Amino acid sequence: MTVTQIPDYTTDAFFGLEDKWLQTAEGEITHYHELGEGTPILFLHGSGTGVTAAANWWLNLPELAASGRCIAIDSVGYGQTVVPEGIEYGIKEWVRHAVRVLDALGIDKTWIVGNSIGGWVAMQFAIDFPERLLGIVSMGTGGAKKTAALSGHAKPELSEAGIRRTLEQFVVDKSLVTDELVALRYASALNDTASDRLVEVVTARDRDRDALPLDFEVLGKLEIPVLLVHGMQDVVIPVSRTHELQAVIPTADSHIFNQCGHWSQVERANEFNQVIKAYLALHMAK
Repeated sequence: MTVTQIPDYTTDAFFGLEDKWLQTAEGEITHYHELGEGTPILFLHGSGTGVTAAANWWLNLPELAASGRCIAIDSVGYGQTVVPEGIEYGIKEWVRHAVRVLDALGIDKTWIVGNSIGGWVAMQFAIDFPERLLGIVSMGTGGAKKTAALSGHAKPELSEAGIRRTLEQFVVDKSLVTDELVALRYASALNDTASDRLVEVVTARDRDRDALPLDFEVLGKLEIPVLLVHGMQDVVIPVSRTHELQAVIPTADSHIFNQCGHWSQVERANEFNQVIKAYLALHMAK
């Protein structure tokens, strides 16, 4: 395999996370963060403009590292992960990328913690590669039919004002959307040549919402533990999505945060971390 050059990039100190790089395919260098030891836990971020693993999980990784080996990646098409020419984005490719990361790290089985599209990818991963999964924690699971907020999410504006509007859709408490966070997300979006790539990624995501809905018949046969987390006031993915999945997946439990939007891991970070740690501890002990 030809070695691809690692980008000259450092995650902003605001997030407090060390950069790691891993060649996962020809022409593909995956950017990720890793904390902790033990049972692998793969973290998959959501899909807002300027999203990265750091900007999705910075409040969670240090705490959840007590539960296992936390690996948070920039999925292909997002953040600083380098992709080969001609790559075709979509749910299946995001799943395959996750598998390539596991293979490159020598990991046979993992937990997945996924937010929004990351939760959707986690569910598709369970359908396509059930033998590689130990369990799933999914927040505001993506793949649902479009809401008014999702329609706006499908036409993101690459500006600080546009990013602010998007992030404010994610939370009930708008004070969490600080000037610094907006500026960091905007800088990330510009740095990853987002204007062209963002269109490709969003188009692929919304195509697969209709073209590749989750196979509920297969999910209905899952035997791994699944925890569905949702904010009651989520306007991006309604809480009905969790109820729908819980009715289908026989092993699924749910935790609903009130006065919380789509960004439960940020808006209710402390409680979120405690819920996930307790759930992982219970099921890792079995």
